[in-house]
Amino acid sequence: MYFHGSSLLVVEFNMDTKKPITFLTRFLVSLCILSSLTRFRVGSTPAAATTQQLLRGFAATPNPSISTFQSLLVDSTGNYSLGFLRVNKVQLALAVIHVPSSEPLWDANPTSSARWSDKTRVFFHGSLVLSDPQAGVFWSTGTEGDRVSLSNTSNLVISLDWSNSILWQSFDFPSDTLMENQNFTSTMSLVSSNGLYSMRLGSDFMALYARFNRSSDPDQIYWKHRALQAKAEVIEGGGPVYLVLSSDGYLGMYQNSSVPVDVQSFNSFQQRGSGIRRVRIEPDGNLKGYYWTGSKWVLDYQAISDPCELPSACGSYGLCQPGKGCSCLDNRTSYNSGGCVSAEINSGDFCGDGNNNYWVLRRQGVELPYKELMGYEKMESLAQCESACEENCTCWGAVYSNSSGLCYMLDYPVQTLLEVSDVTKVGYFKVREGAGKRGGMEVGIGLLCVGVVLVFGGVVGFRLYRVRSRKRGVAGYVEEDGGVGVGPYKDLGAASFRSIELCER
Repeated sequence: MYFHGSSLLVVEFNMDTKKPITFLTRFLVSLCILSSLTRFRVGSTPAAATTQQLLRGFAATPNPSISTFQSLLVDSTGNYSLGFLRVNKVQLALAVIHVPSSEPLWDANPTSSARWSDKTRVFFHGSLVLSDPQAGVFWSTGTEGDRVSLSNTSNLVISLDWSNSILWQSFDFPSDTLMENQNFTSTMSLVSSNGLYSMRLGSDFMALYARFNRSSDPDQIYWKHRALQAKAEVIEGGGPVYLVLSSDGYLGMYQNSSVPVDVQSFNSFQQRGSGIRRVRIEPDGNLKGYYWTGSKWVLDYQAISDPCELPSACGSYGLCQPGKGCSCLDNRTSYNSGGCVSAEINSGDFCGDGNNNYWVLRRQGVELPYKELMGYEKMESLAQCESACEENCTCWGAVYSNSSGLCYMLDYPVQTLLEVSDVTKVGYFKVREGAGKRGGMEVGIGLLCVGVVLVFGGVVGFRLYRVRSRKRGVAGYVEEDGGVGVGPYKDLGAASFRSIELCER
């Protein structure tokens, strides 16, 4: 007997031991029926989540069997959905996604993630709330609404029944993405998914900022676009400017009129047939625009076209050479995709208690990728520039130009520098003790360990081989001649020796 929804399935077994085959057949058929019903029951769960509105009293918890996204609410077109997005396997975000591409467009609380657990709940009692009994409320709209809906532009809305007025909308609280025809005002910011980069508006410009040191304020600006004011002027005292991503393929800046004070056209500017559009600040700090073809997102715009102009293209203490790629400021260190210095201890400053010991790295022929947006001081010499940084415990490094006498000081952990042919541009950098030479000592130790393991394995293998050979006699040696040889043992010895040599350098 088996219950499925409101139906009842009765399965009878005739325990006639004299007919074992008949009994076994009936049992297997019944088992298949039960299995099919179970699959139907589990598979039908997402179908119940195709509702287009959430009313007071709604509540949901994450389904442990879902590995990616659990839908709770959809728009009228089926292109967008609100639900639980699994993050790093064990966490979740309350997010709006583009269903055809599974691309996240909005995150309720991008600064922290809840647990993917049946204890975590999202509920609506006038306010949409994401909570956990242990951590409390992760996020809330703080409203007294009647229903939650999702527009066909991906805007999540809380409204009242009697007036249909909007109390709250996700378009007022963007995370890392700006959607087509969504207003972006001076009170908002786009923040990259890793929390390092942001886009904000000024009085007559838009800019990108980096937070390389979370304890420092303000953030470092690394890209700025001022309104060209070709068709309309920004009136001082006339109110803040705002951005709109136009369906015609441009990012328009406006003040009070319908005429833009600035237009940044995309590759598909005024081209018909382009699908929905979005702009996102990426984890590498670039601002990129895309449009949907119906099957994929196509790159249509990027604020920074040269990878070396990105704020940290090669990571901490990296060196970017245009057209050639990444290396390290310390040429004794090998570059890898994570940078040249461990990021875990590459933070804070050199003031107060803690690990404030450092060694100095100097490099000629370097400059900052966004020096035009940085503050500087005029100094008489490189020694004076270095001394100013050395005596300042918040200074991580300085770049000095012998030709201009300009000294640029870094109040954040050293990121990527540009390699230039002018050797009169010199960098002075503090490297915290323990940051390590990732490609030198660590690789040497790694190779040494690998060498030891291989030599040990070779010795054990050789002994086993000798034992087997003695048992097999002369015929055994003839059979495997060339299959073992002395070559591999020579290679193992050389590898072990090189590992030790690297370690000693």
